[in-house]
Formats: sequence, C-alpha cells, structure tokens
Amino acid sequence: MPIHLFWGDDEAARTRAVDALVAAKVDPAWQSINLTRLDGNDASQAAQALEEARTAPLGSGERVIVLQRSPFCNQCPADLAEQLDVSLKLVAPQCHLVLVNAGKPDARLRTTKALQGLIKAGEGQERSFQLPAVWDGAGQVELVQRTAQELGLELQRAAAEALSEAIGSDSARLASELEKLSLYAGPGQPIRAEAVQALIGSQATNALQVGDALLAGHPAEAVALVDALLLANEPALRIVATLCGQIRGWLWVSLLDQQGENDVNAIAKAAGIGNPKRIYVMRKQIRGRKPERFLALLGQLLQVEANLKRGSEPSDAFRDGFLLTAS
Repeated sequence: MPIHLFWGDDEAARTRAVDALVAAKVDPAWQSINLTRLDGNDASQAAQALEEARTAPLGSGERVIVLQRSPFCNQCPADLAEQLDVSLKLVAPQCHLVLVNAGKPDARLRTTKALQGLIKAGEGQERSFQLPAVWDGAGQVELVQRTAQELGLELQRAAAEALSEAIGSDSARLASELEKLSLYAGPGQPIRAEAVQALIGSQATNALQVGDALLAGHPAEAVALVDALLLANEPALRIVATLCGQIRGWLWVSLLDQQGENDVNAIAKAAGIGNPKRIYVMRKQIRGRKPERFLALLGQLLQVEANLKRGSEPSDAFRDGFLLTAS
C-alpha cells in the first residue's frame, strides 16, 4: 500500500502509527537513506515528498516518506495538486508516502478524491486519529482501551474507566501513564483499577473534588483545592476540562430527570458516561438542584478559561472565576 493518509487531532496516536510503519518497513541499517521526514508547511518540501516517492529504495527494506502537515487534502495549491496527479501514477515499488495532517480531509478537493480513490482501490490506507470531546465519557473510555491495545497491554474495564476519569482525552499523558501502570502491575499482568488509584487516583480525585465544592456552594474551598493541584504541576486547562466534563454530566442527568427519564442506561448513553452505575451516584449529588445551577457553574468555568487564554496567572484566573462570579 504505497499511500497512507493519517489524520486527526490525536497527535500522540498519529506519531505511534507513523513510528510503527517505519519500524515495519524500513531496514534500520538503511534508515538514513530510506527514511525521509518533511514538513508540508513548506511547499518545496511537499513537492520534495512527491519526488522522493518516485525513487526506489536502496539496499534492503523499503522506503518511507513522512510528510507532516500535508497540504494535499486541506487547501492544496493548484501547482502542488498538479504535481500530485502526476506523482500518484509513478510511486515506486516498495515506497510508502505517508501524508499526515491534524485536519479532516476536505472531500470537495480533487486531490482528496484522487487519494481516496487509490485507497478504495486497495493501493493505500486511510486512518483517523480523533480525540473524544471532554464530555464524551464513553469515547474517552474507548480511547483508553484503544491506546492500551496499541501498546500491547491488557487493561481491565474498571481500570479503563478510572483512567478516563483521571486523564480524559490527554492522549500523550495517557500513553505515559499506561506504561508506568504496566511496570507497576508486573510482566504479563493486567492493569487493574487498584493500580490506577494507587498511582494517579489522588490527583484525579482532587480535580473532581473541586467540582463537588463548587456544587456545594463553597468557592473558597474549590480555590484551595485548585491551588493544591497547580502546586502539583497539574495544567490549568486540564483542570478546566475535567470540571467541564463533570458538570456537563450533572447537567445532562438533571435535564433528563426533569423529562421523566428513568432508564439509567439511556441517561448514561445520552450523557456520554461509560458506566451507567455512576448515574445513581450523580443523582444523589445533584438532588434538589435545578439545571440553572449547572449552567451557572459552566459559565464560571468559561470565565476561568477566558482568563487563562488572556494570559492570567492560573491561580488568579480560578480565584476570579470562582469567587467574583460566584452566584
């Protein structure tokens, strides 16, 4: 398969896929000659990638050309589109042109149609690497399970759910934590929820405790918990993402309860919560509170995020968002 189209915002997973392809196809002894890494932001390097794909590998093994930030499926200039049309017919045997971009291919472009036509004909592959939204609990559990499978690790379902709650959609950190957990579990042993709690559970619990404090109407306590997380080098935007996911879950459960929905599986699916048993706990947490309360909390988090992105110090951003806008 000479053409490989890798796209999506999960940079860590894309990188693993590229590295796996290189390891499988390129002879390490000939890597300096048969492996080329280029940047598609430079039009001359994009053109170079097409030229090199027409060059047969030297020595043993195959040839791989990796073009990061490929322009061919996203706003491709006319001259590069013409070069692609010519080059696709001339890709050398045992050569692999890997086109990588964070954005989804624009299906309207003729270059995208040409590449996907080759893929449908069996002359390439297309793989997407998309991160789930911060409120997509089921998608985050699936991300954890998929990453563990890619790393060759056995992971129990409860451990996957615990990791998704602790890390969310931070794919790079997820891979790192899974490797640590595999060492903790021991060779050939599955990763269990107890291991997740032992290594990273305390930090995740603190992040969720911030939301609990806000829900209880104790913004000063929430600020103190955030300060502790920041001292532990927890990224401020990750704290915001965790809180958004937690509060959105409460909001969904509250809205569906108001509509008279009693099926916890249906509520969990609508709210993007991987474990339906959590609905019982969430109902107890939000009992007696109206959806407007959760919307107000999301508004406070929006203010925090805006302050962070304007360059405010993280501790000041949370303090202003929680205390000055508290209802």
